[in-house]
Amino acid sequence: MTTSLFESLTLRGLTFAHRAWTSPMCQYSAVDGLPQAWHRAHYGSLAIGRVGLVLSEATAVVPEGRISPQDTGLWNDDQARAWAPIIAFSHSQDVPFGFQLAHAGRKASTYAPWLGAGSVPGDQGGWTTSGPSTAAFGDYAAPVAMTKADLVRTREAFAAAARRAESIGADVVEIHGAHGYLLHQFLSPLSNHRDDEYGSSLENRMRYPLEVVEAVRAAWPDHKPLLLRISATDWVEGGWDVESSVVLARLAHERGVDLVDVSTAGNDPRQQIPLGPGYQVPFAARIRAEAGVATAAVGLITEPAQAEEIVATGQADAVLLARALLRDPHWAMHAAHELGADLAWPPQYERAKPR
Repeated sequence: MTTSLFESLTLRGLTFAHRAWTSPMCQYSAVDGLPQAWHRAHYGSLAIGRVGLVLSEATAVVPEGRISPQDTGLWNDDQARAWAPIIAFSHSQDVPFGFQLAHAGRKASTYAPWLGAGSVPGDQGGWTTSGPSTAAFGDYAAPVAMTKADLVRTREAFAAAARRAESIGADVVEIHGAHGYLLHQFLSPLSNHRDDEYGSSLENRMRYPLEVVEAVRAAWPDHKPLLLRISATDWVEGGWDVESSVVLARLAHERGVDLVDVSTAGNDPRQQIPLGPGYQVPFAARIRAEAGVATAAVGLITEPAQAEEIVATGQADAVLLARALLRDPHWAMHAAHELGADLAWPPQYERAKPR
């Protein structure tokens, strides 16, 4: 029996064995941006579980772009070398590996969730944050508005991180433009109060994120896929919305983005989110239909039949799983069995495969 979820998907020169992928999930366990033993075990378990793609957590392109002091990075060669065996292990399981390249902007320098909340002060390892404007996120510390020189330096850091990812064998890079982090901050009128060519109109607010897309695409091999994660709506009146997301997705696709990873929210504490199973899927479906680009759906997708329906009905080309994979890193193997698809298990685990 074949299923839509377990059909292969080809983007550029890469064919994914199936369409149940890992959603980026911060582990808050790095030291100076370096992945640790925890990361080797965490990402290794996902590869053993035969997801269609392992995507890294938000991996900062500059030190000040980390969400927390414990975030991973790819701004230097030592970090690249530390990531290399994680990628090699994923490849040993025939599972492609990708990096989510990120800059947290005004939401940087925050505590790991189990250590506290809000901005980390300088005497505890924190730093001054930056963003499109001086507007703070809720009660976080106010950022410094980025100069045009800062924008150039950060854009080039995204490209340099993509080159490091290529040097250690990564198969995919995803640009993080969602959840209230830097590129999302430029997109939304709630956080972007600039009066230059990077602010005010929709065209201007999209300018910097699209410049980053162009820089990363130029640095990333033409035969490898480029993904872009966006928040399709702020869930706040007067904020970023799905209509603007369709325009952005179309323009990003024209600049070489192969798939848009569609999430929502994260840019304003006033957000009102109608949570429920698959609550973000309609945004992925609309962007796929109206922007003419492949999409991935994410958000409270937990059951195999639910994921199958999303792909089979053309609402998205792939689904990204987060908490479901933390609860069960072997979710894909179990889902394949439940849906009647044939997915190879690691030979070491073959004796436990249901018949």
